[in-house]
Amino acid sequence: MRESLTFRSPRRAPLLQVTKSAIATIAAWLVAGWLVQGPPPIFAAIAALLVVQPSINQSFTRAIERSVGVIVGVLIASLLGIALGELTWVILLSAGVALVVAWALRMSPGTTNQVAISAVLVLALGTATPNYALDRVLETLIGAVIGVIVNTALVPPVLVPAARAKLDVLGRELAGALERLADALEQPQTSQTLEGLLLEARLLRPVRDAASDAINDAADSLSLNPRSRRHRSDLATMQRLLDRFSPVVTQVIGMTRAAYDGYEQSIADEPSVRAIAEQLHRAAHDVRLEFALPTGDRDQPVVEEPALTRPLQIQTPSAEHWVLVGSLLMDLHRIHETLREPQG
Repeated sequence: MRESLTFRSPRRAPLLQVTKSAIATIAAWLVAGWLVQGPPPIFAAIAALLVVQPSINQSFTRAIERSVGVIVGVLIASLLGIALGELTWVILLSAGVALVVAWALRMSPGTTNQVAISAVLVLALGTATPNYALDRVLETLIGAVIGVIVNTALVPPVLVPAARAKLDVLGRELAGALERLADALEQPQTSQTLEGLLLEARLLRPVRDAASDAINDAADSLSLNPRSRRHRSDLATMQRLLDRFSPVVTQVIGMTRAAYDGYEQSIADEPSVRAIAEQLHRAAHDVRLEFALPTGDRDQPVVEEPALTRPLQIQTPSAEHWVLVGSLLMDLHRIHETLREPQG
């Protein structure tokens, strides 16, 4: 399906990051203009603007990419300008040569683009002389350094709270899926409600993936961050929680699929199925405890004992339901083992 064209993003960048970008750009322009005499310090301002990123680690990476790209691009433009002059076709040639050189050196996409842009700007805006090329490199280094300094000094970004929020969503949705499955086993269901149940269960995967991405972003935000020490233990705990319960997402989806495929109206009268439903309610309660989420009607997390205290023992189910019961019991046992797993 063709995506609609838009110039708007679904989410705004944080206002703090926008402010830091503006401060870094202005500071780079002023400092580079003072230290490097000559044309307006465009390279410094652009470098500072691009270097301010959502994390210090990304800022440092972008600073390296920008600096290397400018150095290579300016070098290519200088050599071509000295050898061939400053004609229009030389500018076009410099872009092609820059892209080929970056490809041959296996540079990253960001660095590759920077090589070509720098080569074009040097020939289009200035003169291809050694002094001019050196000044533009110095400008870029000044702008990159200022961008990193501003991003580090002015409230360096920490994305751990955002990761915690995503993980809480996973915990709530996982507990909700367990309770919905329990309710479906206790009461007669229609084909439409069963399809909706399966669809909601499958949506656990993107929720889990979103939590995983958020934790990875949080880990990246702590790299080279002076505020990282107080957050690393929390992030490690969140990662362990995600690792423990990622298999449970698959097991809940499998149980829901088994119920969808093997459902019969008489299943609610099966004693073993009712016992499984009760265990699912208990598992949902324990999931909320593990994720430190509110349980029952309470607004705040409380200290409670786990409800799923021992594996379920049942008698042999009826012949018409034994396949479904056996499938549910296998995944329920795995969920039980996860909930009883000691936390490291």
